[in-house]
Amino acid sequence: MHNAASVSASLGSMGLCRLFGVSWPWSLAAGLGVYLGTSSWKYFYIAARTAKRDLTGLYVLMRVKMALWRYMRHGSNIPSIFAQTVKLHPNKPALIYEATGEMWTFTQLDEISNGVAHWARGQGWVSGDVVALFMESRPLQVALWLGLAKVGVEAALINFSLRCDPLLHCIGVSESRAIVFGAELADAILDISSTMSQSMVRFCTGDLSAEQLACLAAQPLDPILAAAPKHPPSPCVPPKGMNDRLFYIYTSGTTGLPKAAIVVHSRYYRIAAFGYFAFRMRSDDIVYDCLPLYHSAGNIIGVGQCLIHGLTVVVKKKFSASRFWEDCIKYNCTVVQYIGEICRYLLSQPVRPAEKQHKVRLAVGNGLRPSVWEAFMERFGVAQIGEFYGATECNCSIANMDGKVGACGFNSRILPNVYPIRLVRVDEDTMELVRDSRGFCVPCRPGEPGLLVGRINQQDPLRRFDGYANQDATKKKIAHNVFKKNDSAYLSGDVLVMDELGYMYFRDRSGDTFRWRGENVSTTEVEGILSNLLGQTDVAVYGVAVPGVEGKAGMAAIADATGSFDCSNFLQNIQRVLPPYARPVFLRISPHVDTTGTFKIQKTRLQREGFDPRLTNDKIYFLNTRGARYEAMNEELYNAIVEGRMSL
Repeated sequence: MHNAASVSASLGSMGLCRLFGVSWPWSLAAGLGVYLGTSSWKYFYIAARTAKRDLTGLYVLMRVKMALWRYMRHGSNIPSIFAQTVKLHPNKPALIYEATGEMWTFTQLDEISNGVAHWARGQGWVSGDVVALFMESRPLQVALWLGLAKVGVEAALINFSLRCDPLLHCIGVSESRAIVFGAELADAILDISSTMSQSMVRFCTGDLSAEQLACLAAQPLDPILAAAPKHPPSPCVPPKGMNDRLFYIYTSGTTGLPKAAIVVHSRYYRIAAFGYFAFRMRSDDIVYDCLPLYHSAGNIIGVGQCLIHGLTVVVKKKFSASRFWEDCIKYNCTVVQYIGEICRYLLSQPVRPAEKQHKVRLAVGNGLRPSVWEAFMERFGVAQIGEFYGATECNCSIANMDGKVGACGFNSRILPNVYPIRLVRVDEDTMELVRDSRGFCVPCRPGEPGLLVGRINQQDPLRRFDGYANQDATKKKIAHNVFKKNDSAYLSGDVLVMDELGYMYFRDRSGDTFRWRGENVSTTEVEGILSNLLGQTDVAVYGVAVPGVEGKAGMAAIADATGSFDCSNFLQNIQRVLPPYARPVFLRISPHVDTTGTFKIQKTRLQREGFDPRLTNDKIYFLNTRGARYEAMNEELYNAIVEGRMSL
């Protein structure tokens, strides 16, 4: 009976594939996969529903993989791939800076990055050296890391919201020999200037007076680059290939301070190419990139389409909900990038004619909730949502290629081993892997939440895990004996749920982090900073859900036994040391903060009670960003927040 059902399911899936116009080789592959995996007629139903999606995914996977192998055989890297793009589109607009209207063709971007390469060589930097880039989004940031890469120097792309200790940490952990900063961030550099190594060379781009530059011990970079040669530099020695380091992107982890994720050349290509092919971008598309360029979304998913595939990318200095659609119309954009919050901000804007007069057909990003998803498409007339999931460093990225509302991606149920990622059972309180009697991880059934893991194979550019600059941080993200004896897998740290068709849905972000305003906020990092500000007072930081709002808002429970806590002074201090997304939206002032017997902060009760003033006698405050002050929480204010009448 089993064989009969297997054969029937196999033949049925082949016939269905042919009905959809799939070629015979792919139809046979699908039929074989169903035959090998069928254990009941349910698999025939799954195959019938998902064959076209899965074969599309297989096509994208194989196309990217074959391109990577070809580039690896030829000793290519991102600069050499970009050189091919320049030859194809020498006079086509490559990058447009929305803030000034400045436009660089591919030839101009190539020449400016060549100037960067010659400047780097002139500084004595060699292959493997690191230079930190700390500036707001602009085309020059792309030219800088690309030019550095041409001579093997690796950029460390630092979040321009960071200040003080976290900023120093990011510079230090990458072992940067120099820093290039934007004039707009001169104050942030001044705050750490006396603490930075005196051997670190400093360059500034933008307008600063000679006196300000002297105070910062910095050299003006713009005139140096203007006078630099524009011809290609000689190849770096030793040459860098696809599996060598390109740059670092910082990602918040559960250990506190940001971690420097290693991005190798093959990873950059892989992320950009998957975005291009999975969401059916075209060579004549114009991308509106309003995400920061220190993020992989902005710098790889966005700018990568320019460098790898020859698309024009419009770089926005900072996201503006009121100007979003006007910008898209002005520059004839056909693709936009988002995080979930951006779509919600756009929906909260007053209706205006421009929102239906654009040419945008595709929105690419992550974190879009089902209710926002459908409302966004309907109101703004965007035909396609390209939702994906994947951290900068992970080897288990997934994409929603067919527009399934709410799903962040899929994995095939009929060909599961083609892309070896799994959801495995985990204790969600401790995030410890659940193992069977043989010591292996336990795969989740459909509908059962589990930790997303990806099998590691360092010889496969799609399966490799390059980790972080800190080796201890790298080891913490690897588990062994996951699928079989002596194997290893990357631990995403994220709990997802898969339905019976293989679609995956984001469950929650695990560990000591939560997501707010499109950023991962490390509770341990914020706790440490707040505790230092308050004289080592006990502080518990956690995320709380707010109805109708994406992510979790930060809340800090602060011990104040003397009743002397000053909200105004506290706000002034955190504005100096914390980026906006990490500042607590809610405060809970209590005589003491609950701890365990081993003196660990206990957050379970605090998270359960949230910011509802009716559930505690502690004082609760709300950060009114418009009024730039913390306001005492009462039932009326609580109801206004919960009902969406008070903006966060």
